[in-house]
Amino acid sequence: MNTPQPAPGAPSPSAARSTVIATDLDRTLIYSTAALALGMPDEQAPRLLCVEVYNGRPLSFLTERAAELVQQLATRAELVPVTTRTRAQYHRVHLPGPPPRYAICANGGHILIDGRTDRDWHDEVRRTLADGCAPLAEVLDHLVAAADPAWLRTARVAEDLFAYLVVERAGVPEGWLKELQAWTAERGWTASLQGRKVYAVPRPLTKSAALAEVVRRTGADRVLAAGDSLLDTDLLLAADRAWRPGHGELAETGWSAPNVTALDTVGVAAGEAILLRMSTWTEATSVAQR
Repeated sequence: MNTPQPAPGAPSPSAARSTVIATDLDRTLIYSTAALALGMPDEQAPRLLCVEVYNGRPLSFLTERAAELVQQLATRAELVPVTTRTRAQYHRVHLPGPPPRYAICANGGHILIDGRTDRDWHDEVRRTLADGCAPLAEVLDHLVAAADPAWLRTARVAEDLFAYLVVERAGVPEGWLKELQAWTAERGWTASLQGRKVYAVPRPLTKSAALAEVVRRTGADRVLAAGDSLLDTDLLLAADRAWRPGHGELAETGWSAPNVTALDTVGVAAGEAILLRMSTWTEATSVAQR
């Protein structure tokens, strides 16, 4: 006898766990070599697990303890990677354990179900952006024209949804970003400087909007979240409990919220620390429900 399979997007058996864990990837859960921040003596450094390879070389890591915690959490909750990465960039990442059923890419522009794009969600996002935001081509042209070739390295478009510049941050003039933010705001977009990237993102294109859809589909009634960047603020605010590491734009600006715990830990150790706190929280919740 064949067991009926749930329709795509329908609540899965894991919905009974009633918790969604929505975590940013880069510099929150996984770390490049440059972001590891291994400040301890070499003999005390943690063992690392490579979870992403690019052009034949290891690119992103987490600690082995963090890898164990990821697998534990996936048995207690719906673990949902939430990233500004494109789908192709996301598919390079192989987290420990079974692949997550849901993932959010392109800052909320795509919801993946078992690795495949949910076309209904993406079409709805497209309609929303077309109704309330200036065209991407107009914004990209302005970004490039407003930047100085002396400090602009490249301009890129992600999934035909948003744009970003790669810049030499030290060369960006004071006040330039505020002028750009005023210009984009008038056109339904946001602008932010994060590391060496200047992002221009349509205001409705958010991680939290896609997260709300995942929560609706899973039937979960609790959300835990983690993130380090300005593009993660709405994600963290949408959670019941959230954590941010001691590095990143949120830490640099001192950003905080009542539901968000700011950790002092930085680098790859912060990813492990966040997962440990999530594990402690989900275990306590599980015991309380027994």
